Amino acid sequence: MIDRNDVDLVNLKSQNNIFNNNKYFKRLYDKHSVLKNTVKEANEGNVSMDQFSLEELKKAKLDLKDQMSFMIQNHKYEHA
Repeated sequence: MIDRNDVDLVNLKSQNNIFNNNKYFKRLYDKHSVLKNTVKEANEGNVSMDQFSLEELKKAKLDLKDQMSFMIQNHKYEHA
């Protein structure tokens, strides 16, 4: 299932090419996707994980999202 943030990133990929031209951004996006899926699986009970570990994964996922958002804003500013 694709959420709104993923759609925004897909739109950004096609409009500004940050996804294709910035390997670091792509690595962040890929890591975020893995964490997102792991958190989802843990929340559904498909992965055994204590609450502390789950919260740490959520924090890491949020940190990656913040980094990507910062990069997107900089990219928009530089290419406006």
